[in-house]
Amino acid sequence: MKKYQIILIGLICAATIASAQRLPLDSVLSRVAANPALLSYDAKGSAQDAYATGAKSLDAPKISAGQYQVPYQINPNGGAFMIQAEQMFTNPAKLRAKEEYMKGLSNVTKEDKNYLKNQLIAQAKQYYYERVVLEKKLVQLQNTQNLLQYMLKDANIRLTYGKEKLSNIYRAKADLFELDNTREQLNNEISQRNIMLNTLMDQAQSTIFTVDTTIVINDYETNITDTATLAGARSDIQSINRNIELQQLNSQMEYAKRKPDFGIQAGHMQSYGGMANQYILMGSITIPIVPWASKEYKANLKGIRFEVQELQQKKLNILNQAQGQLAGLRTDMSSKKRQLKNYKQNIIPALQNAYKTSLQAYEQNTGDLPSVLDGIKSLQSVRMAALDRLQELLTLQVAYEREYEKY
Repeated sequence: MKKYQIILIGLICAATIASAQRLPLDSVLSRVAANPALLSYDAKGSAQDAYATGAKSLDAPKISAGQYQVPYQINPNGGAFMIQAEQMFTNPAKLRAKEEYMKGLSNVTKEDKNYLKNQLIAQAKQYYYERVVLEKKLVQLQNTQNLLQYMLKDANIRLTYGKEKLSNIYRAKADLFELDNTREQLNNEISQRNIMLNTLMDQAQSTIFTVDTTIVINDYETNITDTATLAGARSDIQSINRNIELQQLNSQMEYAKRKPDFGIQAGHMQSYGGMANQYILMGSITIPIVPWASKEYKANLKGIRFEVQELQQKKLNILNQAQGQLAGLRTDMSSKKRQLKNYKQNIIPALQNAYKTSLQAYEQNTGDLPSVLDGIKSLQSVRMAALDRLQELLTLQVAYEREYEKY
């Protein structure tokens, strides 16, 4: 009964996997755009644009009313009741400079979003490639299991004729059971990668999907780093450029403070005691160029120049580090490819021949089962090691694409 339950559970799991949606890498990366972290930047940029629409607003007018120069008498025959209105008009150059500065804020936010998007895409690629390599390891594990099951079946037949040792059969069973632990670990890692990818795609963590196990290896190690192309591709460099532009707009806004503002004041006085009614009509202008008023914006302009210098040096530092990082990645990728080639052309074929030789000797009764089992284990180990090198190469490729923002 327990055997049938295990079979039924296996069939249900197989049916679930078969019906799962297949997501190629491009589909996964397109869904990363729905990540809440990226959508928050869209909302922030929209808010900044909304704030910019009110940049040209004037100060609210001021209206006042009350007694004006009225003597302390119960029935005054002097003074007046006055109604007065005041309005200040900010210099249009100041308003334009403020509007341009506030519009520039959203440009910085857009580049910050692109930077985060590049990081999330790199994470998604990394998890996806890890999932693909884990799938390949499962296939390799199944091949090893088939070999061990065949050898165990053959050994049991030989045992009945006294041509095999019971201890060797137990060892073959142990090797077979050990594969179950390895498979459990691989399945657990696959589940972890699924959860990470589902999180990046902003969908339920329990969503099951299959991946495209086709891997494309790019020849990035032959590329030459072009500083201009690198600066144009990287969003962090573009963010610095937008910040420099923003500081220039900030400088224009500070410089506009030297321009005067204007005001108008009007008032009507209803006189007491038969005196003639009077009015007030006055204009005003600020004088921001006086030394005690100009000190602030002059200091701000000086500080802005230093901030621009800091941003320019930061950009040069990022480009310098990126060039070194890309050069190191190209060298490392070249080394990993040579190692993979050595596995494929030399190491794996040699161990395959060693396994076939020990199997042939065992079938001809001139060899023993432990030698065959050692050959199977060595072949599995080296194939897994080759897949580990493949994963390392893919990790380097993702790192290179993240540095160059190839998405």
